Amino acid sequence: MKILVEINDTQEEKLAEVARRLNVRPEELATAAVEDFLARAEADFQEAANRVLEKNRELYRRLS
Repeated sequence: MKILVEINDTQEEKLAEVARRLNVRPEELATAAVEDFLARAEADFQEAANRVLEKNRELYRRLS
């Protein structure tokens, strides 16, 4: 899947600079950033769900 994302000049310069430092193409860096964001969002959700389940474990036991 291809997605077109518009970024401003400042963002483009920052992306290009970081990509140069990492010796990758800006497109590769953007893809890696999206992958990292999605993985982190999933992990954050799982952590929150586990915290709620643990906190309410006794309540759920009584209700069952």
